Amino acid sequence: MPRIAIGGFLHETNTFAPSQANYQDFVHGGGAGRMLHGAEILEELADVNAAISGAIRHGRAAGWDLVPTIFAATSPSAHVTCDAFERIAGDMIDRIAAAMPLDGVFLDLHGAMVTTHLDDGEGELLARLRDRIGPDVPVVVCLDLHANVTAKMFGHADLLESYRTYPHVDMAETGLRGAAALERMLDGSRPEKAMRTLPYLSAIAWQCTSAEPARGLYAQMEALAGGSREMSFNMGFPAADFPECQMTVLAYGAGAEAAADAMARAVEAAEPAFRGRVYSPAEGVAEAMRLAETAAAPVVIADTQDNPGAGADSNTTGMIRAMAAAGARGAIGNLYDPAAASAAHEAGTGAVIRLALGGQSGVPGDAPFEAEFTVEALSDGEFTAHGPYYRGKKMSMGPSACLRLGDLRIAVVSSKAQMADRAMFRQVGIAPEAEPILIVKSSVHFRADFEPIAAALLTCAAPGPMAVDPKDLPWTRLRPGIRLGAMGPAFEPDDTDRKETAHAGH
Repeated sequence: MPRIAIGGFLHETNTFAPSQANYQDFVHGGGAGRMLHGAEILEELADVNAAISGAIRHGRAAGWDLVPTIFAATSPSAHVTCDAFERIAGDMIDRIAAAMPLDGVFLDLHGAMVTTHLDDGEGELLARLRDRIGPDVPVVVCLDLHANVTAKMFGHADLLESYRTYPHVDMAETGLRGAAALERMLDGSRPEKAMRTLPYLSAIAWQCTSAEPARGLYAQMEALAGGSREMSFNMGFPAADFPECQMTVLAYGAGAEAAADAMARAVEAAEPAFRGRVYSPAEGVAEAMRLAETAAAPVVIADTQDNPGAGADSNTTGMIRAMAAAGARGAIGNLYDPAAASAAHEAGTGAVIRLALGGQSGVPGDAPFEAEFTVEALSDGEFTAHGPYYRGKKMSMGPSACLRLGDLRIAVVSSKAQMADRAMFRQVGIAPEAEPILIVKSSVHFRADFEPIAAALLTCAAPGPMAVDPKDLPWTRLRPGIRLGAMGPAFEPDDTDRKETAHAGH
């Protein structure tokens, strides 16, 4: 009976975001779910959309002796604090080392973690793990396709297996593939491996795998993989200011080098297609109103620069202002404002209250929106999400409310999570299918549950922390020459930036 340790530690770091992730953020987890230890992992994560779920399912079917360690995740944000990283990584590695001898290790990581003291959180975790368990125990890691894969990560893991869909509806399936690859290594064999980095960053708004160019690229990757090798194309997370923020191609198995070269060429050729139409708030609302006049279903607008799934705080007000100014009917969510939610609960359903709503991002052009709102509905924020992305996850959004301003309904919550499930509107009494315009604080994940009911999808760029175009971020530490977005300018740090980078100690 193979003895396999499993665990997870996930964070996607936007180094330009306003809020850091501390230890308590991982304890509570928000939309990612609370921190779990030991047997809790097997009890609560066996049947959810997570890579570790796939590993549990494979392991039970294969007769593995599963040794669960720790699972910790929280919403994307700015850097993970040193305290949070050291406590969680230390706990995970100690538990794995204490379980030795082991036949293998399976980890569910994100691949884009930056801490206050480390550029490469996952690379450091894997290096420390190797130091404790030695070179002979196979280590397989599942990653988000937004991983910024580093040389250190690639070197210390025997195989890195990434999601192939965005929205990420295949997280559990990725875990199954990773666990199956680990099974093949239990005889002591290791696959050949190759890694390629790409010369440009791609904006997350145009990475949807149900649309081109990503759809075609993943089809090419699967054809190149065939039945003889594992391959991953990581589109990267283009909001982490360090030298290995990048897109990568990974290949494992016979012919890995040639397969990686062929896939890298395909990604380079697709560069011009990684661009799309972005509307200003006023333009987007006007277009949505025009389409809604004849549409039989909602027009859905992505408020992409305030996406909490990319490190924003889900509290900007640009789209609220645009809808109010146009007198448009619709709904927006989720707006993260615990003080406003608390005031609504204190006032009660039906009350009219004056609030300065949201606007705490600190981004130029964003400010609180002050008005009188009607408290239309209240909720404790506890519900189950049933869409393809969250897939049965129990959500805990804290005290929540539906605030109405004219014909605009606003879902206000006390905990951050990306608006990627229709149940997030329903929990405050909003029927999303009945609204002519829906505004979601998301970039792509919303498509999994909202695209089936949408007459049209638009992307708007209201002022927010997650720039839709990488060239608009204040980079200082990228590798020289990488292009800032598809067909974008090449990054070249000035002499001051070069000196700071050289002495940063990272």
